Amino acid sequence: MITFTSFPPPSFDNSDVSGGHYRQDEDMDMDLENDFGEGASKRLTYPGETLTSSQAFMRGHGTFVHDEDVVASVAGTIERVNKLITVRPVQPRRWKVDANSRQDAILMLSSVNLPGGVQRRKLESDELQMRTFFEEGDLLVAEVQAFFADGAMSLHTRSLKYGKLRNGQLVSVPPVLIRRLKSHFLTLPCGVDLILGLNGYIWVSKHVKENEQEGEEGFDAEAVYSNRNDNIDEATRSAISRVSNIIQVLAAHFIALTDAILLEAYEWALEQGTIKDLLQQDVGEALVAAVTTPR
Repeated sequence: MITFTSFPPPSFDNSDVSGGHYRQDEDMDMDLENDFGEGASKRLTYPGETLTSSQAFMRGHGTFVHDEDVVASVAGTIERVNKLITVRPVQPRRWKVDANSRQDAILMLSSVNLPGGVQRRKLESDELQMRTFFEEGDLLVAEVQAFFADGAMSLHTRSLKYGKLRNGQLVSVPPVLIRRLKSHFLTLPCGVDLILGLNGYIWVSKHVKENEQEGEEGFDAEAVYSNRNDNIDEATRSAISRVSNIIQVLAAHFIALTDAILLEAYEWALEQGTIKDLLQQDVGEALVAAVTTPR
């Protein structure tokens, strides 16, 4: 069991008064020296706990300043180097990822590419910038690298074709409808790219041209971790919406999804009219009949 202990507030007595002023900085310095100074045992803290004054000490990794106080932003052990206060997280350097599984998947810092595709050992400075890579709410595509003893998946995004997702829409279907294919990265003739995740998550996005793909001259490695979408024209937006609606209709009728079925369904839907009509029951049933009827 781990017990979290708060730091005692600094106390003052008559001996602390000199020339009509409290020696607050000295008291705080002595308090920190006793609690987690150099050579002292490291203490645990929790997010939101006030550690000390920002006027006497500098904030480091794992802390932030609020109302002139240094406050812990993560749970971990408190460390002090001179006037620098840091909190080293209890957990290792990793992200937890919702993989549509019974438990979250794990993505280690050592299993991602650095901006620009630089290949080198991850440093403590990279740990400080983890939120510039991925943060809460981001969507990403990754490959399963291994399984831990408890069944949790270990992911990696070391190839630049993996990473943060942009310029598209997420559609969720039952995983059993995703067939294993030679490649789960598909491109439809309508200018739409598909990523068919075996966990049932499907990403429908703007097509990436060949000269902008990994290893080509136009590839923007710095944009791998960008949160900004590119400009998407109306025709591409319509194609993305149409493909997304088709996937929802086929999934509602429990039709297995392959590139051939999706292409056939798109050609049929293109002749029917507006995009939103695809979600109507009669139109959806006609679509399913068109792609499942033997020819």
